[in-house]
Amino acid sequence: MTEPIRVAVPRKGRPLEAVLDRLADGTGDAALADDISSTLRYEKAITKGNAGDERDAYERLAEYSDLSDPAAPDYTLLRDDRAGMPRRIVFDSVTVESDGIPVQLVGREEPFRAVRTHEFALGFDSADLVLEEVVQLREEPLGSIADLNARIDPQDTDVRVVNGLGDTVYHTLMGTPAVRRHGPGDDLTREFVADYEGPLCISPRYERLVQAVLGTEAMTGVEFCYPEEGDEEEATIADVGLGVYLTMTGSTARSHGLELGEQLFPSETVLMENVVETTDRSAVVTELFADGEFETALAVQ
Repeated sequence: MTEPIRVAVPRKGRPLEAVLDRLADGTGDAALADDISSTLRYEKAITKGNAGDERDAYERLAEYSDLSDPAAPDYTLLRDDRAGMPRRIVFDSVTVESDGIPVQLVGREEPFRAVRTHEFALGFDSADLVLEEVVQLREEPLGSIADLNARIDPQDTDVRVVNGLGDTVYHTLMGTPAVRRHGPGDDLTREFVADYEGPLCISPRYERLVQAVLGTEAMTGVEFCYPEEGDEEEATIADVGLGVYLTMTGSTARSHGLELGEQLFPSETVLMENVVETTDRSAVVTELFADGEFETALAVQ
């Protein structure tokens, strides 16, 4: 039997759904992708308390498993980070064929780090994690995902970005009308931040990302502040007056009286490779997930 090409993917969430959508397009097996997605959405609803099931997690896990077919979708139990740390069912693995070669998607909590530590040659994760982990901070701002590889120090990591999957949402500058009117410029742009002095509200995990995207020079006079645990990000930004948050439509921001400014950086699920570990067979994965036309902010060759 041909050894499968193993690809690390997230265990749940938007990046995994983007991978499954592209898998359906690449294989034509929409039913398989839909089955995995619907199972995980149902389990998320149970985790969030929006659905109930008389079966316990172990009984549901047994129901989802098909031990007679090693290629079938499989799931596993993880501790959820909510109070009491209940168990949550998440994605574990599935195997498909592309050009006669088996491709196995393997769930990992941190696919990017699994690729970085040479556990996998290939993996999918959010472009944000590449920014947070390995992209160099420079005075000038980072404008697009296509610039990521140019800012990765080859002595720091062997990971490179191959292509995006088109599930693009944006880290967007947003602020109150009062801050905009009394700020250094008329519009909420990168230039506004470069001339601004004062607090800028962000999620704590995005501190390095925001510095890379805006450039370290623009950070002079800017003081990062963060939402309290459990507080809504847009509400805290409205209290502070200016901030950066990941948004698709901006409707929640507007409901808090915020104006949307410049879209600073696209957040997108990306295929990454460890260039030391990849082989000629790796092209099968790229072709499977990148074949066809779709919207993507990435332009990496």
